[in-house]
Amino acid sequence: MNRRQFIQQTLAASASISAPAILSARSPNSKFQIASIGVGGMGGNTMMSVAQHPKAQIVGMCDVDAKALTRALVGQASRRKELALEGEDTRFKDAATFADYREMLSKLGDKIDAVTIGTPDHTHASMAVTALRMGKPVYLQKPLTHHLSEARVLGLEAKKAGVTTQMGTQGHSSVETSLTVDLIKSGAIGKVKEVICWENKKATWWPKVNERKAASDALPEGLNWDLWLGVAHDLPFLDQAYHPSMWRSWADFGVGMMGDMGCHYFDVVFACLGLAAPTQVRCLDEGSKGDLYATRRHLEFQFPGTALTAGDSVKLTWTDGGYPYDPKVVIKPAALTREAPSGIFFVGETGGIFKPHSQRPWLVPEEKFTGFTYPKTRPANHYTDWVDAAMAGTSASTDFTTYGCPVTEAVLLGVLAERNPGGWIEWDAAAGQVKNRPELNAQLIRTYRDGWKVEGLG
Repeated sequence: MNRRQFIQQTLAASASISAPAILSARSPNSKFQIASIGVGGMGGNTMMSVAQHPKAQIVGMCDVDAKALTRALVGQASRRKELALEGEDTRFKDAATFADYREMLSKLGDKIDAVTIGTPDHTHASMAVTALRMGKPVYLQKPLTHHLSEARVLGLEAKKAGVTTQMGTQGHSSVETSLTVDLIKSGAIGKVKEVICWENKKATWWPKVNERKAASDALPEGLNWDLWLGVAHDLPFLDQAYHPSMWRSWADFGVGMMGDMGCHYFDVVFACLGLAAPTQVRCLDEGSKGDLYATRRHLEFQFPGTALTAGDSVKLTWTDGGYPYDPKVVIKPAALTREAPSGIFFVGETGGIFKPHSQRPWLVPEEKFTGFTYPKTRPANHYTDWVDAAMAGTSASTDFTTYGCPVTEAVLLGVLAERNPGGWIEWDAAAGQVKNRPELNAQLIRTYRDGWKVEGLG
């Protein structure tokens, strides 16, 4: 889906929204005022998407890159022209701009009803926890945190704050995911015995410069590198290595392909099966070492079984970077004439579900399901539903405490395994600790840089 299609779909999905009668902090006729941290890339898409809600008003924009702020401000007019929208757009009128999110939250204070966050992974926890401690509903892009201990703290802070939270896995609200969930819960393939996930798309965020040096390159005009680093330890800026889109490949800032796509796949599986934290995970290849993540990985997870699984535990396999799936196990529907480079396969007692990424699920083998009537479902709008829930004071579909943080924790355990290949890592979910390799517990926590420490986090 290109950006034009993305915005058009968001506009169409929000056209029928009726705002609740009561806002959380203001009169029914006032706007729901949102501050957005990170307004370039996916952060900008998030801001634009929540702003489609008829009650939404963007009152603050923050970005460490002044050019991103400028594009966000002037880009609204060009996007409206592209989509042939008429009339004045007042959703962003008079929005205050900032480089430092701490200054924005402090200065705008009670004027803010909620916060969206779309920044590099390593900054997520500190920003979200700060907003939650101010009592603000939060929409946070995935993965929710960079380190496992941060996910535990974030979940507790969200529960303590009692406000609406949403993890930015927008596919969760798609008709394709809803249909997959309905098929699993209907028992169409019996109970699930195994789940196989594969992701073989090219990592578009791989850096052009992948060797560090002591001297800093010249900073791009308008970029505040100290603010970009945030909680991470001090490093010299390298051109074409980190900003604006290559940070995900570095262990300091992102969590590789697991953070990029793993959250989407695990989100679907958790929604379908009602999973909790895995009991163990292992890396079946050479894993990742050094400053950069590997370009491929092969991981295996064991999760406690649920009412929808065939046994007391269920295996989930994750591969990316070119590993082929086993065609003897993964049955590709004949109706798909092209190969599916990315997808999920549910192995059931009486059949399987082949779900390409962002596409509809298929029951297989097809001859067994001839004449099968697929359930009818409808998509939701992941962004505006969060606004509705925040105004009503209710939970959103991927709230942090009961859903988003557990999904993030599972993904980050996969990252821990790829950074430490060679045998099972046994996870004590109650304690939030590794049981059999206690030396790995030091890797669950990040030490925040001086000047950026947040109580209870790093």
